[in-house]
Amino acid sequence: MVIYNSLTRKKEEFKPIHPGKVGIYACGPTVYNFIHIGNARPFITFDVLRRQLEREGYEVTFVQNFTDIDDKMIKGANAEGISVRELADRFIAEYYTDAKALGIRPATVHPRATEHIPEIIHIIQRLIDNGHAYVGKNGDVYYRVSAFPGYGKLSGQRMEDREVGASERLDVETDKEDPADFVVWKAQKPGEPAWESPWGMGRPGWHIECSAMSMKYLGESFDIHCGGKDLLFPHHENEIAQSEGATGKPYVNYWMHNGFINVDNQKMSKSLGNFFTVRDIAKEYDLEAVRMFMLSAHYRSPINFSRDQIASANASLQRLYTARDQMLFLQKNAQDRPMDDAEKALETRLSDYEKKFDAAMDDDLNTADAIGAIFEEVRDVNSTLNDASSRAAIDAALRSFTGMTDVLGLVQKKPSGEDDIPQEILQMVEDRAQARKEKNWKKSDELRDAIKAAGYILEDTPKGQKIRKAMN
Repeated sequence: MVIYNSLTRKKEEFKPIHPGKVGIYACGPTVYNFIHIGNARPFITFDVLRRQLEREGYEVTFVQNFTDIDDKMIKGANAEGISVRELADRFIAEYYTDAKALGIRPATVHPRATEHIPEIIHIIQRLIDNGHAYVGKNGDVYYRVSAFPGYGKLSGQRMEDREVGASERLDVETDKEDPADFVVWKAQKPGEPAWESPWGMGRPGWHIECSAMSMKYLGESFDIHCGGKDLLFPHHENEIAQSEGATGKPYVNYWMHNGFINVDNQKMSKSLGNFFTVRDIAKEYDLEAVRMFMLSAHYRSPINFSRDQIASANASLQRLYTARDQMLFLQKNAQDRPMDDAEKALETRLSDYEKKFDAAMDDDLNTADAIGAIFEEVRDVNSTLNDASSRAAIDAALRSFTGMTDVLGLVQKKPSGEDDIPQEILQMVEDRAQARKEKNWKKSDELRDAIKAAGYILEDTPKGQKIRKAMN
């Protein structure tokens, strides 16, 4: 596999630190609200990265954190008159609901920042001991950026250009040695949650949380760190400075960042009224169509979210479901015989489509071209398999198709059987079959339209009518 490494700004062959094993850390959500459509892109993208690495035989340890203490968490909890812990528990549960609907598998470990305070304090103490951090007069602890010569190597930002990080307090005077320094431990303010530390009661800064959690589960040096492009600076830059400042070792070998999402050709923001949570989108669309949309473009490219784009992605997804269901339909009555020469030729082509899929995925996770390979296979299978095909050929096509779609987390819904369809719909299907037998085409069309309006898709096949529930 070749990965575009944000650190070196070029594609590099992926070589894991430990043969056969891969450690990945993905920045997770700050759990003060529902995740938004911008969050969904990295979560989907790097879920697919993990799946492809597993397809290639790697044992993957995938760590995605929950930031459950920061200024937004405190503000949100205070606004509701509840504890920060209660707010976090609620929105972690909501995250799992949305992630499941988006087809995102749970991480190997989902650490919470508040459950890793000892690890955070340990790293901060190491930084103080080796001169990379210092304690201010008010009990805040700051990272001394000037002590780390490599600062800026990920983002290309110069020290003098550095902006204050999103988690740093802007409402108080600080006693930093240098404006570029950033906080790793915040002294307690009245009413804030706090933990005991050698520097007094306080809580961790945002950047130090990820350093501590990633190194606890993946070691002081690990393979891949990923997240949205918006996290590249200052968050990921500061993670490198803290982690390497504490250990003296390279922190991460490969950095991966996905591109931004615009909404109707505008940057997503609450002020523009185009800010959507995943839960908002789920009211209008099946979230599997959203996943299809996200994967239809290269992860590093910016993408434009619009209703038309989701509708197009949904139509493409429906074609994949139709292909899957047709293969299952043929499989039911297939002949148990050896493959003939034409079917053996198809089996060879199936292998070629898989190779094309894997080549695209191994080229910096090119999901757009990988989806293209699946559709090539679908067109071939649709034109080759029929009622006379052998079970062996149909089974081979299904295995190949499912192997690729599973990596992308697509076509994951089980086929609906007649047991799942209301009796009144089945009666309409039966009435339509009778109307067609009587050549009453007007009634046949009316029944077909009524079935469609009820949310079901009816297909005419050589072996009769097929009925299934339509996706949103």
